[in-house]
Amino acid sequence: MALVWMACVILFVIAYYFIIGPQLKIKTGLEKESAEKRQMYREAMEAADEESRKKLVDEVERLKNELSGYIAEFEDSANLTFDIGRIAAEKQVSSFTIKTTDRINNVDQLESKNLQENRIDIAFESDFRQFATFLNALERHQPVIFVDSFKMSRAGSNKTLHKVDMDLSIFVRKRTQG
Repeated sequence: MALVWMACVILFVIAYYFIIGPQLKIKTGLEKESAEKRQMYREAMEAADEESRKKLVDEVERLKNELSGYIAEFEDSANLTFDIGRIAAEKQVSSFTIKTTDRINNVDQLESKNLQENRIDIAFESDFRQFATFLNALERHQPVIFVDSFKMSRAGSNKTLHKVDMDLSIFVRKRTQG
């Protein structure tokens, strides 16, 4: 009787290993694939829903509006130098000069098909308080003006105004072709 039971157990183990085991693995894989397909179907149905589509359109519009605070339009980029000059006049810095840097000479230029980085160099003289308020006004400007670097040279013994050199960057949407 023990031999018969032992033979049956061995046959069941072999049958499980070669027949039932692989089928269970295939079944598990099919269940996983079916769950993924059901999830894709639910997402497709949700995307087809008018309310979901409206939410996505609103989200894209909100992100575009948020991005516009950081990027100037190409047509408005020329006015940014005037804006910077106006801010300098409001903050009463003296000996103000502004120069746009040629972007072709810039080796580490931003690689993008929709954006370009315009660089502006400015120099002026001011005391520290004027410098701080000018810097604050630049960084609060819309679209954002990024202050890449600045150098402040201490005034001589008989002067109260310090010499400041600043490198600024502005992201500009590239001109559309056509």
